[in-house]
Amino acid sequence: MFVGDSMTIGSSGDYTWRYRMWRHLGTTGSGPFRIVGPRRTLHDPAAGEPVSTAYADPAFPERARAHLAGWGEGWLHMAPLIEDAVRTHRADTLLVSLGLIDLGFYTDPEQTAENVREFVARARAGAPHVRAVLMPVIANIRALADPAFGAQCAHFNELLGKAVADLSTPASPLLLASEPADWDIDRATYDGTHPSERGEHLLAAAFADALHQGWDVGGRYAA
Repeated sequence: MFVGDSMTIGSSGDYTWRYRMWRHLGTTGSGPFRIVGPRRTLHDPAAGEPVSTAYADPAFPERARAHLAGWGEGWLHMAPLIEDAVRTHRADTLLVSLGLIDLGFYTDPEQTAENVREFVARARAGAPHVRAVLMPVIANIRALADPAFGAQCAHFNELLGKAVADLSTPASPLLLASEPADWDIDRATYDGTHPSERGEHLLAAAFADALHQGWDVGGRYAA
């Protein structure tokens, strides 16, 4: 199950990194898998709502479009939803990219880290053996332009790493993904935050490499 904010749900006309990950898992001998989640659509900028089905590749199958991601949603919003989503859709692996929205609009680093811990607890309530890969907050135009906000992002990423170390168990392991290599916002994003096609590949690669190195799922990412 893909869990995330605007970088994960994507916008009308995007491929999304979810699509790149689906393609990767289907071509690297990772064995049978299902992508699950309660949502299917992209964000529609014109409507201001997640009602678009205009994926860049119309052949992206309906069943593989599943996710739990939302434009403007963060750890604060996903923590109350994850238990039911995991239980209902029988998710056993979560790929999570959250945090920028929280820090930008709702919570400070410490509060955001507490919501991470709440999210993990609720996910485990839905499935005690669920495992997850968590992505740090990635460099973005606001963090680069506003040193104070950049410091908040860096501090949260430290707290996120500590939470992963504290909460990971043999029965329900957690991994901290590495920030995507070569993440240059001029090339990896189309607006300083949201991933371009190159950025989609970089995000998928970061998750794919964590899965491969940590749990021997799939292989190394090849765009």
